Amino acid sequence: MAAQLQATAFVPASKGVAAPRRARSQLRVSAVAEVERVATNGSARRGVPEGTPVVPVRDLPSRPRRNRKSETVRRAFSETFLHPANFILPVFVHDGDKNIPIDSMPGVSRLGWQHGLIDAVAEARSMGVNQVVIFPKTPEHLKTPTAEEAFNPNGLAQRTISLLKDKFPDLEVYTDVALDPYNSDGHDGIVSDEGVILNDATIEYLCRQAVSQARAGADCVSPSDMMDGRVAAIRQALDSEGFTNVSIMSYTAKYASAFYGPFRDALASAPKPGQAHRRIPPNKKTYQQDPANFREALREARLDEIEGADIMMVKPGLPYLDVIRLLRDNSPLPIAAYHVSGEYAMLKAAAERGWLNEKDAVLEALLCLKRAGSDLILTYYATEAAKWMAADKPSWR
Repeated sequence: MAAQLQATAFVPASKGVAAPRRARSQLRVSAVAEVERVATNGSARRGVPEGTPVVPVRDLPSRPRRNRKSETVRRAFSETFLHPANFILPVFVHDGDKNIPIDSMPGVSRLGWQHGLIDAVAEARSMGVNQVVIFPKTPEHLKTPTAEEAFNPNGLAQRTISLLKDKFPDLEVYTDVALDPYNSDGHDGIVSDEGVILNDATIEYLCRQAVSQARAGADCVSPSDMMDGRVAAIRQALDSEGFTNVSIMSYTAKYASAFYGPFRDALASAPKPGQAHRRIPPNKKTYQQDPANFREALREARLDEIEGADIMMVKPGLPYLDVIRLLRDNSPLPIAAYHVSGEYAMLKAAAERGWLNEKDAVLEALLCLKRAGSDLILTYYATEAAKWMAADKPSWR
């Protein structure tokens, strides 16, 4: 009879034939393969919706949901915690007075280096974010194919570093070591007329750039160029100039990603079109990593460790959580993740359209970066996220 009732209950009516009428019923499950319907005579069980299946209590050896049953229990067993101390705030600066909004990054501006920057850093510090990384917008007339402006002792980056350290002595200041903000060709290294990025010649200028930043007061230099051997060369250059306490945060696994677009808008640092007598590569794929590759990141990590990196970074962040975990599981060094401009812009755009709860989505994204193994997170949301977390005290996750 049970089989007959089961068939009647689930076989749809044929076209032109009315399905048999049944009293409101509940589903009783006594075994996986045995299903019967029991009439309730219109009387619903208290505390559950009418039509809820009637089932015996399952003899389960473990019920993981018991460890999620209340906010107190969930907090007690939470494995990952975010804190403003984990954040590094990237700041774009320009050699002017007014802040200039960046259209592709709502809420982010190129900051006037003497005023807007100071205000932004003071606000971040008030929320517990005491680390910044500086990205200068170099005027076009100062850009050259060999990017000597990168190590100008009176350059925008160097002046900005000194100003910040004078104003906030305990602020941790990171810098970007790469030629693209200063290179008229828009590449991280010097480009030959044949379109080859000159690895070893570029490293010479990266070393000069890092030393100039250290002289200005940088706490940590961050080579993002992806030239082979640059970490060892920079470490040697810093040490030979007496800057043994200046750290190196290497962009260990920096991928040739489509998520950098808004950043390149902010600094006008995208590769430029070729000229009649010169071939300029249209992308950075000959030195940044292939997004298809995983094991390659481990090779880069091993080299950076040997060469003297103090921190290793993965960029971008969310699309590369597996790579963050790879480095975390294979190195004792601190791991940083860059929540890049494209990730920021996507969240902003969805929030502006009402498609996402911005606060919840951002904090979840940052938590995932931390859970994957990041000790540090570079994010344009640093100050805003710290405010949200403060409002959710005692702690967020």
